[in-house]
Amino acid sequence: MSITHKLPYEWQVGLRYTRAGKRSGRNSFISFISMASVAGIALGAAALIIVLSVMNGFQKEVTARMLSVLAHVEVFDASGAMPQWQASRQQALRNPEVRAAAPFVETQAMLLSDGVMKPVLLRGVDPGQEASVSDVPEHMREGRFDVIAPGSYNIIIGRALATSLDVGVGERITLLMSSAADGQGVGAGTMPRTRPLTVAGIFEAGHFEFDSTLAFAHIDDASELAGLSAPSGLRLRLADMQRAPAVAAQLQASMSGELFIRDWSKVNAMWFAAVQSQKRMMFIILTMIVAVAAFNLVSTLVMTVRDKQSDIAILRTLGASPRSVMTIFMVQGTLVGVLGALLGVGLGVLVALNIDIIVPFIERSFQVQFLSQEVYLISEIPSELRWADVGWIGGVAVLLAFLATLYPSWSASRVKPAEALRYE
Repeated sequence: MSITHKLPYEWQVGLRYTRAGKRSGRNSFISFISMASVAGIALGAAALIIVLSVMNGFQKEVTARMLSVLAHVEVFDASGAMPQWQASRQQALRNPEVRAAAPFVETQAMLLSDGVMKPVLLRGVDPGQEASVSDVPEHMREGRFDVIAPGSYNIIIGRALATSLDVGVGERITLLMSSAADGQGVGAGTMPRTRPLTVAGIFEAGHFEFDSTLAFAHIDDASELAGLSAPSGLRLRLADMQRAPAVAAQLQASMSGELFIRDWSKVNAMWFAAVQSQKRMMFIILTMIVAVAAFNLVSTLVMTVRDKQSDIAILRTLGASPRSVMTIFMVQGTLVGVLGALLGVGLGVLVALNIDIIVPFIERSFQVQFLSQEVYLISEIPSELRWADVGWIGGVAVLLAFLATLYPSWSASRVKPAEALRYE
């Protein structure tokens, strides 16, 4: 005995209606609309999975490239300088989740080369400790990071910045900086201080914003250039970067002094907020596509109900209850939704897992580039499939299909046998 014969008769009839035959043009048309609904649900679910996977991958990739340059947590003194940074460093390292801490100096400046001027964030660091709090030393493309010795006035810049200034390793470059005493920026009507520097290395973190605006010098040289007598603060590396907000709160409570502590998510808070907002909007928009396809089932089931009125009347005369009749058409519509969701999930997962192969093939075939590095910070489309998203999308597709069956199924349960059989 087959499995279908063991099912309740409502399920058996619902399955038979789902596989509408081709004995008449009307049945064929109903079957076509049903398959169109399946295809619509499948394409909507697949598009939703692919888009969310790309957005997840984009966020993960950009975050990873940010954190190769940024510290997980930064600690600043409210006075603008941290003379007792060694004591603060020891206090920070007492937290078991803090793996390393290093002092730094940051100041805004301008770099000038052959009449080309670019803004830069000059970061003074200790080259011996920088590798413990960031991955910049690993991203060196030319030169070595340890050449920024105290008193050398060497500078390491990003590849994009080097390209825009048209300079290479060993060439001289001019640093322009406002006086620390006047508190005004370059170009505010004051004469900036200048200092010739030597480009000693070029790094490439893969994040255009940092590669085009960030420069490194020794902390002693940067402090002198900025007119500071002490580091600006500390940069911390944690065991788990996802715990950065919680650890920052712990350090705020445990460390002494008037300190300002921020984690990596606050540094680019607007960017992360924008990505989350875009993900929510894309989920809503693409869910509407699934909803449109799912509610095509309403027309399919309404036509099926009208076509099967004599069948419904016979079932009622044989003792079928209105609830059983309603179940038959709910089974039919829900099976269409399940089939569409399964096909969509399969297609979406397949594309999301192989997008690194599919997208380059399309780009080569049609000679197009989907991402510009200057605009999107990265040049390759990443993808991160999250099974929780897949589950939500599949569940929403089935739920919408189920909701679409309620009205047609309810109308089927209200068919009166005598009126349905009057003209048979």
